Amino acid sequence: MTDTLLAITGLGLAPYAVRGARQTLEPIEQSKQIKRTINGTAHDQSLPQFRKYRSTISCTDINAPAFDGKWPGASLVVDCIPELSYLTAGGSPGRSVVAGSSRVDGDYTFYRPQLTMKLTSWDIQYDEWGHETGWTMDLEET
Repeated sequence: MTDTLLAITGLGLAPYAVRGARQTLEPIEQSKQIKRTINGTAHDQSLPQFRKYRSTISCTDINAPAFDGKWPGASLVVDCIPELSYLTAGGSPGRSVVAGSSRVDGDYTFYRPQLTMKLTSWDIQYDEWGHETGWTMDLEET
């Protein structure tokens, strides 16, 4: 595909299925373990192994990806659209970097992460009169 940054290994992306796709990245719920002391001071009690991402990818185009036979729990490798960044001096990427996506801007290095994820849900909508197919998929990092 040359019309999108998004690449998903394990899921076919039909022509005209991902133009203008949008993607979110956010921490999974289990990574949010903030507890307060009796004095009100916040402490992070999350375990490092739960510092994972969840993602929603959505698009409205002509076709949908090849969701047939892809049930929740399917493993996919996602070359993400959004960039993550870190301080270049002394820093390093926290995830695998999509080949060719790393760039430096001032003191920061930006990159698109490549994440191994589990499909948690998907849906397809179709506008018959507008001849548009909308779709959404939710994923969580393994």
